[in-house]
Amino acid sequence: MTEAVRLLDEAGDSALTFRALAHRLGGGVASIYWYVDSKDELFDRAADFVMDGVLDEIEGLMNPDPIDDLRRTAIVLYDAVVSRPWLGSYFMRNTGSQPNSLRYYERVGQQVLRLKLPPLESFHATSAVIGYVVGVAADLGQQPPEDVTNGTVARDEYFAGAVAAWRDLDPDEWPFLHAIVDVFENHDDALQFRAGLDLLLEGLRRQARDADSVR
Repeated sequence: MTEAVRLLDEAGDSALTFRALAHRLGGGVASIYWYVDSKDELFDRAADFVMDGVLDEIEGLMNPDPIDDLRRTAIVLYDAVVSRPWLGSYFMRNTGSQPNSLRYYERVGQQVLRLKLPPLESFHATSAVIGYVVGVAADLGQQPPEDVTNGTVARDEYFAGAVAAWRDLDPDEWPFLHAIVDVFENHDDALQFRAGLDLLLEGLRRQARDADSVR
């Protein structure tokens, strides 16, 4: 799967075809069908190959505070998806051919179980953490507009234009954008992700504390 992942990393979903992979491997297209039955399975297995590395990074996490371990577990997945935008689309799409994605889900769930929440709340918490991580990482990892990728406009110039357009909006109609435009102009995507994650985890911590107080 190494070459399949490399093709995806280099040029995204459209680059991974049976013909392109066979060319990389120096063999024929028919040989690939010995290992996968369809292109969908090929994508699923490529995603699962990446998730094997994610699992290695979170192996053995067992700090006294499960929230700390949840944070670390989430950040490792975020780093993987934001650097590989295609991964978010295929994460846990088919757990039959993606055992490592299912194992990651289990790892998050095991940390949530340490909070001693009821089953429904544990399910909601695990889904919320993973959904936030994959959603934000996939969004931040998107390819920039074509004008940026083809070199017509520099990335900084494009971003500055977007900020200027926000400032030109009517402040009575767009009060929120005007309130945050200065911090948006200088924000860091990774810090933005971690701030949102901390809000989510703090809510989970309070939920666990409330549940403990009524037991």
